[in-house]
Formats: sequence, structure tokens, C-alpha cells
Amino acid sequence: MTRTSVAGSGAAQVGVPTSDAVTHNAAVTTPAPLEKAPTDSAATVFSQSVMISGIRCLLAYIVFPWVLPALGIAKGVGPWIGITVGVVAIGFNLASIRRFWAADHRWKWPITLINCSVIGLLVTLLVIDAGSL
Repeated sequence: MTRTSVAGSGAAQVGVPTSDAVTHNAAVTTPAPLEKAPTDSAATVFSQSVMISGIRCLLAYIVFPWVLPALGIAKGVGPWIGITVGVVAIGFNLASIRRFWAADHRWKWPITLINCSVIGLLVTLLVIDAGSL
């Protein structure tokens, strides 16, 4: 069955196909936007913690040992930067764990495992950096 509009009347005929567009006289309402749920905040903190850990690794393994010495600058600052960024990354990972648990997120156990693994790697890197001083 095809609904088409009758020109000028606003009424619809049933079964008479035409090339005119269907018109609707009902008002369209848009629902109000919802506030961000706490789980969105937990996911954001997790993303930030992973990003900071990735930046730490990029600095520690590419920029400081290869790029900056090739340019003749920043010799010996790698461990200090690595320790600083590592401590910040551990803080973000801990905040991520707390956020997921506070939000009672359904992925809190897998995310906690990932964060704890990253923290373990960061602690290992902190020990290596401290030994390089």
C-alpha cells in the first residue's frame, strides 16, 4: 500500500501512487541529550592512561636513545624523563582502575588486569631507569 499526499489538503490517500513526497503534519521532537554516564568517564581515564604509557615508551625507547643523541642533544636525560613520565603513567593507570570500579563497569576486571600489567611493566622500567642514574 502506498501513502501519498493530496496537494494542498495535507491529507493522505491510500493506494494512489504519485511522485509527490509524503507529508506529515505531526510535530517532531528531539529528546534532550543525556549526561555522560560514569562509565564514559572510566573509559576516558583508561584511554588516557594507555596513551601516557605509550608516550613513555616512545620517549624511552625511540626519542631519547636514538633521535636526540643523533641530533647531539639530551645525553643522559633519558632516565630522568623516563622516571617522571613513568610515575605519571602509573598514577593514570591507578586512576583508571578506581574509575572503573567506582562506576561498577562491566569490564572492570579485564581493565584492571590490563592496567596492573602495564603498571608492572612501568615499575620494571622505573627500576631500570633508576639503575641507569
